Amino acid sequence: MTQTTNRFFDEMARLMNDAAGAAQGVRREVEGVMRHQVERILADLDLVRRDEFEAIKDMARLARQENEELKARIEALEKKAGG
Repeated sequence: MTQTTNRFFDEMARLMNDAAGAAQGVRREVEGVMRHQVERILADLDLVRRDEFEAIKDMARLARQENEELKARIEALEKKAGG
């Protein structure tokens, strides 16, 4: 009886290990599918990457600065020409 009980528990333990391994495999598969779907959806949204956004933001800042400098030069030239 003891040997039969031990064998039963050994079989149950093996079954549980197999089920845990299968569950991990399913989890990895689901994660892969979900990651792929999210990447596809994000690509369809045509979002801007952070580094691209930062580069454009810097370009706009420099253009604004240059615009202010040119405005000051024009005002100085107008003052000089008018006075």
